[in-house]
Amino acid sequence: MQYRPTASELLATLAELLEDTLLPALPPSLQHQARVGANLARIVQREVELRAESAKRESDVLAALPEGDERAEWEALVAVVRGDLAIAKPGYDEWEAE
Repeated sequence: MQYRPTASELLATLAELLEDTLLPALPPSLQHQARVGANLARIVQREVELRAESAKRESDVLAALPEGDERAEWEALVAVVRGDLAIAKPGYDEWEAE
C-alpha cells in the first residue's frame, strides 16, 4: 500500500510551489531556473504515473511485431515514440503529420 502523499502528488506539489509561489517572488534572472525545475518535476510526475503502462504497451507492440513487415515496424516505432512523448512532452504524442 502506498502511503499519502504519493510520489506523484509530491512532484505535483513541488511543481506548483516552484511555478505559483517561488517564480513570482524570484528576480527575473532566476525565473527561468524555477520554470525548468517545475517542468522537470512534472516530467518525473508523468514518468511515475505513466511509465509502467507505457512499458507494457511497448512490450506488447514489439512482441506482436511480424518479422520483416516494414510498415508494421514503422507503426511500432511510432507507438513507442508516442508513449515516450506522452511523458516528456504531452500534446506532441498526438501529432499526425508525416
